[in-house]
Amino acid sequence: MIAIVNYDTGNIRSVTNALGRIGCTDWVYTDDKHTLATADKVILPGVGEASTAMAKLAERGLDTFIPTLTQPVLGICVGTQLMCQSSEEGNAECMGIFRTKVKKFLEQPMTPPDFSIFNSQFSIFKVPHMGWNQITNLRSPLFKDIEEGAYIYYVHSYYPELCADTIATTHYINPFSGALGRDNFFGTQFHPEKSGAVGAQILKNFLEL
Repeated sequence: MIAIVNYDTGNIRSVTNALGRIGCTDWVYTDDKHTLATADKVILPGVGEASTAMAKLAERGLDTFIPTLTQPVLGICVGTQLMCQSSEEGNAECMGIFRTKVKKFLEQPMTPPDFSIFNSQFSIFKVPHMGWNQITNLRSPLFKDIEEGAYIYYVHSYYPELCADTIATTHYINPFSGALGRDNFFGTQFHPEKSGAVGAQILKNFLEL
């Protein structure tokens, strides 16, 4: 059984639809600690603002409980950020599972090589970072059968810095952790549930860990 953490900030329908597309229908949406502890896998999705999301976890006692889980746990987008040490979004103190901090992108002019790849009128890197981008330097079973440089989908204004737990890198304005992994914990700053066949394979790989 897959437990999806209920803390009032997850984009549940897109995640459950993506699970259904890869044949997984055995899931539950819950904030019950026993259910979370006994699930085969746990997913922590996230949409919204980091400090508010951390407060929602704390209300349920999940901010200190989730780091004690021993089965594979996957954070998605804000869910990943909450598993880092801290976030500049609302000056949030987070769960500290991944040994990195979450920073805000700062808009800046494109250099000519950057500008040419967009082939458009835009001359600055926009924030939020929205759309398709590549993941490189892949180093985790989460990326089994995923090609180096595969394209995945992002919607975010904040990013985890590169660190020892980085298992995939993306470059937008600056290089950042596209995905993180430490022990049984994994996180994708991108949205695998919105990333087509590549995202489906990543979710499948997670379920097979």
